[in-house]
Amino acid sequence: MSPSPRLPVSVCMISGAEAHRIGRALESVSGWAGEIVVVLNQDVADGTEELAQSLGAKVYREAWKGHVAQKNSAAQKATQPWILGLDADEVVSAGLQAEFRKLLDGSLGAGNCAAYQFPRLTQYLGRWIRHGDWYPDFQLRLWQRGAAQWGGIDPHDRLEVRGSIGRLRGDLLHYSMESLEHQVQKMLRYADDFARLRAGQGRRVGYLDLLTRPAWRFLRSYVLKLGFLDGWQGLCIAWTTAFYTFLRYARARELQSGGD
Repeated sequence: MSPSPRLPVSVCMISGAEAHRIGRALESVSGWAGEIVVVLNQDVADGTEELAQSLGAKVYREAWKGHVAQKNSAAQKATQPWILGLDADEVVSAGLQAEFRKLLDGSLGAGNCAAYQFPRLTQYLGRWIRHGDWYPDFQLRLWQRGAAQWGGIDPHDRLEVRGSIGRLRGDLLHYSMESLEHQVQKMLRYADDFARLRAGQGRRVGYLDLLTRPAWRFLRSYVLKLGFLDGWQGLCIAWTTAFYTFLRYARARELQSGGD
């Protein structure tokens, strides 16, 4: 039986020192993608470049320009008709790959949209999370070359599409939170980004923001979106989401009060 032909898709990634996990992401696309482009930070020396090249990627060394500019740089190097944006901690599932193939050979019947989004399924503390605020977590990542570009404010990039957007059903697998420590460090970093953005916009934080927003996020995640069905991990996500919400607004209030 002859192997299936490669799809006309350029997988575009940006990467820092990711040798410990980028291999899983690359292996999930190396057998079917027409091209893999990795823009690697200039100072990386942990073997990421050699690993990516061994799995068929074209690697370009560039100084870090921020998430948005770095992702646009990777997409500009693509040569295939379609582009798939992929992070080093993500894996294209077999189901999503099969859906890509049906879409691009015209047998899916999903129309000819400029871009497509699909659900992202996250593994957290040993469990796949299927409820709460973390699922389906739709990601807009597949687009026709020339029909979109990355925008947003670093580090929260957003794909800006010129044209219609379709939806697929296969899961993009996400291995994001390596530990609670990693999660807390990420929350602290993002809280500072949120506070600076809000201060720059001149938007003020009141006492009610600190009181009600965290409570609402817990209620929405754990009860309304059925986070309790994800066991103790679902409870952990609801509490940490509520704490992260409090932290963001508390940090913004601190800056607002001249505390930094």
